Amino acid sequence: MQSPKRTLSKSKLLAYRQCPRRLWLEIHRPSLREESAGTQANFDAGHQVGEIARRLYDPTGKGSLIDPWAEGFEAAFARTTALLAGSKPIFEAGFSAGGALAFADVMLPVRRANRRAWRMVEVKSSTSVKDYHLDDTAVQAFVAQSAGVVLAGVSLAHIDNTWVYPGREDYQGLLVEEDLTVSSNERHAEVVDWIAGAGAVAALPAEPVQLTGGHCKDPFPCGFIGYCSSTEPQADYPVSWLPRIQTRVLKDFIREGGVTDLRGVPDELLNDAQRRVKHHTVSGETYFDAAGAANDLAAHPRPAYFLDFETIQFAVPFWKGTRPFQQIPFQFSIHRLSRTGKLTHDAFLDISGADPSKAFAEALVVQCGARGPVFVYNAGFEGARIRELSERFPRLRTALLAINERLVDLLPIATKRYYHPDQQGSWSIKKVLPAIAPDLSYGALDGVQDGGMAMLVFREAIAVTTTVQRRAQIADQLLDYCKLDTFAMVRLWAFFTGRTDMPSLDS
Repeated sequence: MQSPKRTLSKSKLLAYRQCPRRLWLEIHRPSLREESAGTQANFDAGHQVGEIARRLYDPTGKGSLIDPWAEGFEAAFARTTALLAGSKPIFEAGFSAGGALAFADVMLPVRRANRRAWRMVEVKSSTSVKDYHLDDTAVQAFVAQSAGVVLAGVSLAHIDNTWVYPGREDYQGLLVEEDLTVSSNERHAEVVDWIAGAGAVAALPAEPVQLTGGHCKDPFPCGFIGYCSSTEPQADYPVSWLPRIQTRVLKDFIREGGVTDLRGVPDELLNDAQRRVKHHTVSGETYFDAAGAANDLAAHPRPAYFLDFETIQFAVPFWKGTRPFQQIPFQFSIHRLSRTGKLTHDAFLDISGADPSKAFAEALVVQCGARGPVFVYNAGFEGARIRELSERFPRLRTALLAINERLVDLLPIATKRYYHPDQQGSWSIKKVLPAIAPDLSYGALDGVQDGGMAMLVFREAIAVTTTVQRRAQIADQLLDYCKLDTFAMVRLWAFFTGRTDMPSLDS
């Protein structure tokens, strides 16, 4: 007996557009999916932006919100049909037609030629219209119109990242719309093809053959990449270890030749850093230009400071005077190495829930002193945050910009002067540290072991539902993590300068 034809959701059709294998796995083996913390954070941001959109598009609160998970899908479709006979906003309106189903973020009643019609608005937490948004709205428009809805227009609302939050829950101006009516209506034939193709894949008895590649992260990181990679032959030295694969010639060579091992890439297609990674990874020999590293650092006398920031960003601004997705620093760690070689440590952390920016800036000015190099790892990040703070707090501007003038970046020195095969093409401090200081490990930390985890627990710490005990635990974890980041720089500096008498992390 032939199985009944499956009605596919918009999300399933977009999964098919990214990769047929992803669609099949989402339907038949969803337990294999492993979502990252970043993916979950994006989902959370989308929900938050959706809530703000409902306030903006329905300021009087007279509209209706449909919840298919609570009501059931058939009931959601039926209630949508009933509400379409009225003239009030509908949120998450559900449609099932043309072999697919979809839920529209916003449906607004309008009049067109003396007839009731609807304007559809899809709401996204991005800061611009992406290519895949065009697929998204094309599906939404097709399904709604197939269900008999008269659409007067289709728009996509996204975040304006130049908008500054004035406070008091006033989010007028957060979203800007772009009209996608023409592009959405012109692609109905394409959507029909997607539905047919996705239906055929969904009906396959076994997952389709599809090798991993760039599509696994474009337009979204796929939660099945770990599974799919495990089913493929593993290269001894994956070509992905080559840093910054950017030239079209190199990209085309890898893609068209199906190259998976970096040994298959000719040296003439590689830059100096890529050749270094290739040769020292394959040979297993460490590259270290000790004299060059020491010379790079010789111009920077003590006292020296080693500085690292942790930041948080919100799609919907949380504090007055901040912008969407603005990186707000809430923590820093600083190690100070005196002229006599004494190492001390200080830190700043604010998990009170109030905007930490001003207190952070004031503490930073005090802790960085008036002279001496301030070592960081990737000066572009800390430098940008300091400039932003100087713009927000004019009274501190001179002192903050003076710190920026003293920043010394250890990352380009590491990139140029050192490479260990275990780095696997990365100069992240978390890759370099085990090579130069195997006695230290981020994996030994309790709870927070990277910047993404730091952001997650910060959000938890400032939530009103978090207990005092849990908040204190988070504070300890954040302080330990950031302290290791700056001590790692101390050890890297010592390694590059040839010092062997540095104290331990706990001393």
